[in-house]
Amino acid sequence: MIESGRLRLRRRPGPGRLVRLSPVILTVVIASLAYATPPELAFSRLLPAAPALAAAMWPVLPTVLLGTVCLFLMIGLSLVFPDLGTWWTAGGIIAVTVAAAYGSHARLQRERTLFQVRLVADAAQQVVLSPLPRRIGGIEIESLYLAAAAEARIGGDFYEVVDTPYGVRLLIGDVRGKGLPAVGAAAAIVNAFREAAYGETDMVDVARRLDASSTRYNAAFPPEGPMERFATALLVEIPHDGRRIDILNCGHPPPLLLSRGKLRVLESATPSPLLSLAALIGDDYNVDTFDFAPNDLLLLYTDGIAEARARDGEFFPLAAWMRRQPPTPPRELLTALHRDLLHYSRGRLDDDIAALAVRLREP
Repeated sequence: MIESGRLRLRRRPGPGRLVRLSPVILTVVIASLAYATPPELAFSRLLPAAPALAAAMWPVLPTVLLGTVCLFLMIGLSLVFPDLGTWWTAGGIIAVTVAAAYGSHARLQRERTLFQVRLVADAAQQVVLSPLPRRIGGIEIESLYLAAAAEARIGGDFYEVVDTPYGVRLLIGDVRGKGLPAVGAAAAIVNAFREAAYGETDMVDVARRLDASSTRYNAAFPPEGPMERFATALLVEIPHDGRRIDILNCGHPPPLLLSRGKLRVLESATPSPLLSLAALIGDDYNVDTFDFAPNDLLLLYTDGIAEARARDGEFFPLAAWMRRQPPTPPRELLTALHRDLLHYSRGRLDDDIAALAVRLREP
């Protein structure tokens, strides 16, 4: 599974170490300028900046040690230039070092808290977005997830794949909204799908159970404000022998099918109601059937992909992009989509993104 909005790159030690050593470099530069220039320029008064910079990246003890070094440097410079105002600058170094030590301590506490929060986010991700099997029989599956919220691992988009006696069933959807309420609603829908996909013969009954679960969650945790919380969802069933796919679309963007170089948009003849809205507009669910031949590529996605914007406001041309893709395994397709999305949007995503790529292998 490809996840997070950042490409994994090999870390080069040079620049990172240079940044970590910048307080030492700053100390050397200031001391050298103070020694090599006339006393009237008073570069020595900049020495408190070194421990202040160290507090942003060093632990407490190294920060204090650097402040001590700056203090001794100031005393040494005063022996060469008696009129530097040593005691005022020394007092400034001591005050800044104490403040820097406290700032370093507070920063480390925040980093530990953030680390714990990320551990919880990882656990929540395993509940909502569990790792998917990359192959079920002759069907290859890959997933992509990018959360729009800063430092977030999960959001309101969701997906799931289960192997059932009735075929491989896939779910992808999007809860209106962001943050923890959207995550809770997504978890309720995904958990209901995991049970219903095994227990229900008909996908219509699966959709009804998803709607009931979403409705119960919204009743237990009402959304803030006047807007109702609802979700789009797309249910797909692929028989174990392939050759066709059944799609039940609850107001979700239609999937794309790349077959022998030709792109098809699998629009539903009659869209089904969004989850949590069946009680208001009726529960008339409809299943559409399409051909699915070996080596065909099926792309399921959330609207965050089609609505990703460039700087000029233009939407990402998903259909045109898909049409240009060569026959490729699902993993390579999503890797290319991941790369091109980040390049197109300059790394700025306004909405969560989820995608599933599916290919039927030759028998």
